[in-house]
Amino acid sequence: MIKEEHEVTTLGGPQGSGAVMSTVVTMQPETVVPDHIVWSLCSSIYFNVCCLGLVAFAYSIKSRDRKRVLDMVGAEEYASTAKKLNIAALLLGVILVIIIISLKATGSV
Repeated sequence: MIKEEHEVTTLGGPQGSGAVMSTVVTMQPETVVPDHIVWSLCSSIYFNVCCLGLVAFAYSIKSRDRKRVLDMVGAEEYASTAKKLNIAALLLGVILVIIIISLKATGSV
């Protein structure tokens, strides 16, 4: 084989036989933290029983803010609180709708 086929030329690399410095950048895997902002918005518009939907929307915004400053623990806590408030608003809203429908059907209202 010809010697030229096995040579590797580096452009702009180190010219001597000195130590080659390399840099290793470790990237943290992105953790997906749902902020439930759409669900909170729907809860605040449609099922805003005792202002639970509005409070859930505020916690969703806080969760999104925490994600922007890369505080994933805080974002998870706010998102968890928003999720619980959304569930409570949804359940109370559905129960309220069922009560109103049943009262209208029986003629009590």
